[in-house]
Amino acid sequence: MSELQISLIAIGFVVVLGVVFFNWMQQRRYRRGAEEAFARKHEDILLKTKANASVADDERVEPQLGKELLRELQGEPGVGPEPVEITEPDLNVTSVAAIPDGSITSAGSATSADSAISAGLIASANSTTSTSSAASHEQASASHVHVVDAVDYIANIRAKTFIADAELAEVLQRKFDFSKPVRWLGQRTVESSWEEITIETLGKGGYISLRGCLQLADRAGPVSEVSLSEFQDMVQSFATRVNAVADCPNARQAYAQALSLDQFCAEVDVMIGINIISRDNSVFTGAKIQVLAEASGFKLGANGMFSYRDENNALLFSLNNHESSPFLPDSMRTITTHGITFLLDVPRVANGENVFDEMMHLAGIFSDTLGGIMVDDNHMPLSDSGIGKIRQQLSAIQSMMVARKIPAGGEIALRLFA
Repeated sequence: MSELQISLIAIGFVVVLGVVFFNWMQQRRYRRGAEEAFARKHEDILLKTKANASVADDERVEPQLGKELLRELQGEPGVGPEPVEITEPDLNVTSVAAIPDGSITSAGSATSADSAISAGLIASANSTTSTSSAASHEQASASHVHVVDAVDYIANIRAKTFIADAELAEVLQRKFDFSKPVRWLGQRTVESSWEEITIETLGKGGYISLRGCLQLADRAGPVSEVSLSEFQDMVQSFATRVNAVADCPNARQAYAQALSLDQFCAEVDVMIGINIISRDNSVFTGAKIQVLAEASGFKLGANGMFSYRDENNALLFSLNNHESSPFLPDSMRTITTHGITFLLDVPRVANGENVFDEMMHLAGIFSDTLGGIMVDDNHMPLSDSGIGKIRQQLSAIQSMMVARKIPAGGEIALRLFA
């Protein structure tokens, strides 16, 4: 081996060591900066003690608006002084008015994936991040029949003798034939409670009463009248085959209910997006974003985004690339981007105002640490008044959901907005 070859090998080795050392120093500097940014203990808004001492610790507190403000947001300036009834599940819920300054965009007007994650309020596909223990408690308190009646077409089947598992298995295998989710509930005796029936639960004894529940709507739209009729025909044929009696609601009336439910879902199906873009056309490095995200409690998943979850592993909001490339574990250290977006799926999150405040708190830290700026979907700086309007809209939407008895983040909302 000549001296020239030895020299080239030595130079190459030194260059490689230099690159490794430089990357190590950059990573160390970013991590130190993140630790300093998150060293101070901020008050956790999600765990904050209620200011009103008269409210019990285990009582659910829903976002509330004054009647004048709620009417203003709903675009009803001429309505009289009659108070808003939160407990009445009115099927004709008035649409919430759009916020000015381009902070809300309907899904129908979105032209690209980038516009679907822009700042402000962004309406999703057609009609739900997580459920808290409070929402679950409230959902469990409602009667089972009322819960499913709100969003399901329910066909009842009653038999004098136990229905064979083989017959049930055939029906269960058709649960994907009607374009919407289907659940089957069973009752073993007249006094027994209702339980969900799946292929896995068969073989534990028969049922004398069944309920077939076809979901009326989801984010893809309402169930079709054809699917309702086919489901009704299947139930009646099954009942005849097992010598049982079927009680099926009118399919046309159910279809009208599905249209009403879908219209309501479209009105409240909103996603809040907060963008942070770089200044002067500079870029954010994936390594720095990952360090900041992990230091603040986000976890990177295989779906291309960072998830921020509560203690029950329920998704509260996410952190996404503002550009088209997803954040993937294998490429985070090499990727660069001109912006990031925080996303909050309003109908899927209980206590939305508190979650929004927590998201804005973290977005502020990211903006300061990355040297970026918060902007709306038109890349205009997001002002405090703009943030306040977004918060008001969120509160109005979740109040509408409570009025419809479909609280945000609850079991029904998670089904509708899956």
